Amino acid sequence: MFDDSVPGTDRPLAGRANFLLSQLGFHVAQTFTARLAPLGIAPNHFGLLMHLERSEGNTQQQLADALGIHRKVMVGLLDDLEQRDLVERRRHPSDRRAHAIHLTEAARQLLPRARRVADQHEAEILTPLDAGERARLVAVLRRLTEHTGNPAGVHPGLHQPAARSRQPVD
Repeated sequence: MFDDSVPGTDRPLAGRANFLLSQLGFHVAQTFTARLAPLGIAPNHFGLLMHLERSEGNTQQQLADALGIHRKVMVGLLDDLEQRDLVERRRHPSDRRAHAIHLTEAARQLLPRARRVADQHEAEILTPLDAGERARLVAVLRRLTEHTGNPAGVHPGLHQPAARSRQPVD
């Protein structure tokens, strides 16, 4: 528990929220990456595919703007997903200079499996908490995320170049 009477410099790491969040975040990121690897995708692929599922047909630029990603990073992510046969670029119906991005059938088959992996992973991480504690944790984390300026539902890892996995999609 946080104790305001203890000066910050005297608190051990195990009593610091920033350290604990970092420690947990590292663990969650590493284990989620490992769990997605057999599907042939990385967490940044999963995040973009989830977003595309809700906004299919948008241009590369619209996707980059919506996710706050530099257009060059978006091109790299989409190139990687296209090589994996998970997205396809089609000529945009109203702008010949742009491409509309669409999920492939392979992506539609992959997404439910990837969501199950994500759900199982989350359930395991939250095992020590009851339903009320889980709801409170999510509410507090949302509040902290909003405070840091992170857009809802957009992971900062999407801002990085696509992770190159050697494993093919099943």
